[in-house]
Amino acid sequence: MKFQRIQDLRIDSDLSQKKIGEILHISQRSYSHYETGSRNIPIEMLIRLADYYDTTIDYLVGRTDNKEPIK
Repeated sequence: MKFQRIQDLRIDSDLSQKKIGEILHISQRSYSHYETGSRNIPIEMLIRLADYYDTTIDYLVGRTDNKEPIK
C-alpha cells in the first residue's frame, strides 16, 4: 500500500525525504520505503508523523479525507 498522503504532506512542507528522516530519527532510505509502501509503517512512526503534520493517523492512511484533528 502506497502512502501518498505522507508524500504529499512532505512535499507541501518543502521537506526532503532526508530531512523528514532526520526529524523522525530514521534514515532517508527507511522513510522512502514507508512512502512507497514497500514496508509497513510502524504505529510509532504514524503517531510521530500525525503529530508533526498536526493531523490524524486516519488521514495519513486514507481512512478519512478530514485533515484536521478533532480537538
